[in-house]
Amino acid sequence: MTIDPLVQGRLTEMVRYAVDGYFDIQGIRFDAPFKPFQHSIRLNGRFFTDTEKAYDAISQRLEREGWLVFFREEEGEHIIYVAMGELPETKPNWWLFGILLIVTLVSVFSVSAFTVDGLNWQAGFSFAIPLILILLFHEFGHFLVSRRNRMSTSPPYFIPMPFSIFGTLGAVIVMRRPPKNRKQLFEMAIAGPLAGLVLAIPFLFYGLSLSHVSQLPPPPYLLEGNSLFYLAAKWLMFGQVLPANGLDVQLHNIAFAAWVGLFITGLNLIPAGQLDGGHVIYTLLGQKARFLSYVVVAGFLLLSFKYPGWLLWTALLFFLGRVYAVPMDDLTPLPGKYKALGYVMMVLLVLLFTPIPITIIQ
Repeated sequence: MTIDPLVQGRLTEMVRYAVDGYFDIQGIRFDAPFKPFQHSIRLNGRFFTDTEKAYDAISQRLEREGWLVFFREEEGEHIIYVAMGELPETKPNWWLFGILLIVTLVSVFSVSAFTVDGLNWQAGFSFAIPLILILLFHEFGHFLVSRRNRMSTSPPYFIPMPFSIFGTLGAVIVMRRPPKNRKQLFEMAIAGPLAGLVLAIPFLFYGLSLSHVSQLPPPPYLLEGNSLFYLAAKWLMFGQVLPANGLDVQLHNIAFAAWVGLFITGLNLIPAGQLDGGHVIYTLLGQKARFLSYVVVAGFLLLSFKYPGWLLWTALLFFLGRVYAVPMDDLTPLPGKYKALGYVMMVLLVLLFTPIPITIIQ
C-alpha cells in the first residue's frame, strides 16, 4: 500500500526530528520491506555520534509514537529502519516450567534408579539432583541476566526424555523479542554456560573423588567419551590418561551427572544458530557468522563418520544453524573486554566438546 504524499511529508518531518543531531539522512525510502514488517521507512546516511548513544536517543523519540527502530548495515552502508507496530512479548508460564521440571526430574531419576536389582533410590537421586541443578543454574543464568537487561524471555522449559541414557534433552528459553544490542545478547548467551560450570566442575571433581579406577567390565557396556577437559580432570585425579590398558574410571553417579552437564555445555557452545555459541559468535562477527555455520555443518558431517549420532545434528545445524538472533541495534560493536571474553568462550568449546560422546563396546 503506497503512502499518500502528504503522509510521506509528515513522516519525513517526524524521522528528521527523531534523528536530528545523531544521523545525517542521505536518502529516505517509504514502503521498504523489513521482516517481519511489510512496510517501513528506510533511512540511509551516516552517524554523527556513537551508535549506542544514537540508538537510545532515536528510539526513545519514536517509540512514544508507536514506532520501532532498527540499526543495520547493508553493503557497507549504515541503515535505519523505522516500522510501526509491536514486537511479540514472551509471557512467562511458570506452571509449565514447574510441571516440566518435575516430569524431567522423574525422567532423569528413572534412567539411573531402575537397575537389574530393582529400584535404587540412592542411585537415582545421586544422578538426578546434580544434573538437574547444573541445568537449572545454566538456564537461570540466561533468564536472570535477560531479565536484568529487560529482555522478554520465558523461564526455562525442561525437555524430559525418559528412554534416553540421560533422561532429558536439556531445556529451552523462548525469546520472541530481539535484544536491544549485541552487548545484551552476549551477556545473556554467556551467562548460561558460565553459571552451569559453577556447579558442573565441582560436581565432577567431587564425583571423581568417589569413583575408582578398575578393569573394564566384560562387554557389552557403554563408555563415555573424553573431552580435553574431562581427560585432564581424570589425569589430575588419578595420575594417568584413561581409559588405557584395559583400565578406566568406574564413575560415581555424581561424576556422570557432571559429565552430562559438561557435555551439554559443550554442545551449547557450538557457534551456530540459536545456540549459546551461535549468539556469542554473532556478537563477535555479525553477519559473517553465517558463513561459519557452513564450516560447522561440514565439521559435524565429518564427525558423523565416527559417531553416526551426529547426523541428526548435521541436519539440524544445516536447516537451523544459519538463523541467528539479530539485535535491534546491530551496528554497535561489543566492547573490547567482551570480545576477549567471547574468544575465551570459544576456547571453552574446544575444551568441553566431546567428539565421540558414547561408545558401545560389544
